[in-house]
Amino acid sequence: MLNIVEGLLIYVAVSESVLGVLGNGFIGVVSCIDCVKSKNISTVSLILTGLASSRFCLIWMIITDAYIRMFFPDIYLSGNISQYIVYLRIIMNQSSTWFATSLSIFYFLKIANYSHCIFLWLKCHINRVLLLFMGSLLISWLFAFPSIAKPSTNNIMKNRSTTWLITMHKSEYLTNQILLNIGVILVFVLCLITCFLLITSLWRHNRKMRLSATGFRDPSTEAHIKAMKILVSFIILFILYFVGTAIQISGSSTMPENKLLFIIGITTRLLYPWGHSLILMLGNRKLKQDSLRVLKPLKCWEKEKLLRIP
Repeated sequence: MLNIVEGLLIYVAVSESVLGVLGNGFIGVVSCIDCVKSKNISTVSLILTGLASSRFCLIWMIITDAYIRMFFPDIYLSGNISQYIVYLRIIMNQSSTWFATSLSIFYFLKIANYSHCIFLWLKCHINRVLLLFMGSLLISWLFAFPSIAKPSTNNIMKNRSTTWLITMHKSEYLTNQILLNIGVILVFVLCLITCFLLITSLWRHNRKMRLSATGFRDPSTEAHIKAMKILVSFIILFILYFVGTAIQISGSSTMPENKLLFIIGITTRLLYPWGHSLILMLGNRKLKQDSLRVLKPLKCWEKEKLLRIP
């Protein structure tokens, strides 16, 4: 029974990976084609391309890490392969979070209605603000590299059945985790603030519509609601990503006894990089139209194939 559950979860994880790779690859290709056609690199295209590329790589890093841990634990524990995998995964995770928050800030500055001078200044200089914010991503990488570049050999336990992350001394491991995730945590807090301000803007806009006795489904309200769906989905899926990471660490520390727990963690983590990208495709008119245009020939081919069957 346990093997059946593990097999089903592995199938779900593989399906999530395929959807994530195809979805993020599609977003990246469409954004690049738009830039080539318009002969201009817009801020939104840059954010979408960076977001899709980082999540594309993040999915591959999660799958590669899980595959080596499960089937080749000796290779994972020997040499520095674990350090390189962890470092690349952290870079991709930070990049994904940075670009997703940049997209949230873009929606907020474009859609929200505030009369404060700071907001108006940010709105007028939106491209400069977003480029500066994305440039700070490089600084966060500098914090990540020293923390995981060379683990202390004095604190490694004799038990070789666990990874170097688990065998580290507790205080050193806690310090490393704080250094590695402090940038991501701060960016996530910024996303929460952006979401709260957008909700406030929507509430004020709806109250204004009531006072003017106008319908609620005006273009501004629709834009607020669409942006809110994307922001809230990002927050929920990002929390699930960290929950999955905690579950995976708990399972990997007692492999192969808790192999099921490890697979559950992987499946939960993969919800974030493919789920939010799918929501972006459904919420973006251009991406949605392009995806339907791509799927239409496939549907016609499938119908022709069924008609040929005697």
